[in-house]
Amino acid sequence: MVPISLLIWLALEISGYLYIGRHLMHLDWPLAIIGAINCLLGLRFWMNATTWFFGMKFASPAPALGFGKRFRIMAGEYFAFLLTFLLVIPFERLWMPTDRLLPGQKPILLVHGYGCSRGVWWLLRRRLEAAGYSVATVSLAPPYTSMGKLVPLLNQRIEEVCADTGSKQVTLVAHSMGGLICRSYLARHGIERVDRLFTLATPHAGSLLSKIAFGQNSREMTPGSLWLRDMATEPIKIPAVSLRNAYDNYVMPQDNQRLPGARDVELPAVGHIAMLYDERVANLLLELLKLKKP
Repeated sequence: MVPISLLIWLALEISGYLYIGRHLMHLDWPLAIIGAINCLLGLRFWMNATTWFFGMKFASPAPALGFGKRFRIMAGEYFAFLLTFLLVIPFERLWMPTDRLLPGQKPILLVHGYGCSRGVWWLLRRRLEAAGYSVATVSLAPPYTSMGKLVPLLNQRIEEVCADTGSKQVTLVAHSMGGLICRSYLARHGIERVDRLFTLATPHAGSLLSKIAFGQNSREMTPGSLWLRDMATEPIKIPAVSLRNAYDNYVMPQDNQRLPGARDVELPAVGHIAMLYDERVANLLLELLKLKKP
């Protein structure tokens, strides 16, 4: 649903830019096409810049980064944003085939974040599989509904994965909002099917950026929301690791990624979306996955 709706939106957006260029500005086709591309990229530049503005305004205390490193992180995040929402998700079916689950092996289930789909895991899934893991994914839709309404979809996928592999449990690895949905699943369905939880830059205590985002789930991620207050009363009953990004541009204050009862591990300085493609993040996750449960 998300890939198709995003693809339709892109087609309508580009058509709108071309119409303006051709019929309102009376440009010839080459200039109209160049203008449409510039508008497409420019809008996403300002969308991405807005996240950094909020991130710097409401940042948690962290060592200051030099201009060069800050610029590289921001540029990397911008290109990751373009890659994700112009290519990866809209054309997900081209490079995200059906999950290749290995019978008899405990699988890892990757849970995506806000406004995304299973397609965002295309590179990390390959890296995990190359390390010998059996990896499953899930798409939770519609993208802007209540997080509680997405929990049944996660529950259904967990049961499917367990049935397909013969495993009694899965390991959950979740990015951003996906970590909150996993916690809600554990509160509702218990720990029988899950052995460990890893969250990547999850706004466990909410994010101030949610105030300008769309959807009921965004309202639920606002710091102090009833949803978050209810979740805070649910203790973590399985080994959990919160991988926290001290320079995140979506979760702010960044310390809101800390999860009481979970091991706190700081990620390399990287953008919120770019971390999905970052080799350092993948290697860190692989090292944590190798550790025996306490």
